Amino acid sequence: MSDTPNRDFSQLEGGDELQAADIVRDVVTWYNTQLATERRSPVPDEDRIEELKAGRQAALDDQQRLGTADPQETARIAALYAARLKELNES
Repeated sequence: MSDTPNRDFSQLEGGDELQAADIVRDVVTWYNTQLATERRSPVPDEDRIEELKAGRQAALDDQQRLGTADPQETARIAALYAARLKELNES
């Protein structure tokens, strides 16, 4: 028996929904962090703040949509936000 617990819950019912929600939440967190940083800067860039707020709102809207999404929509949202998170972290 292994001392390391198996933390892969992807085969459990609801695993895809939880994974998609986690990815979208990570994107929302990225936007929140960037917003806080920009607002604390000596001269905040209002255009950037508006862009960040719009991106965050879109993610929050998709996060809410996950509650009623079918499996295909859930997979689409998860893939979209996984790619977006990768892009945001590389920028």
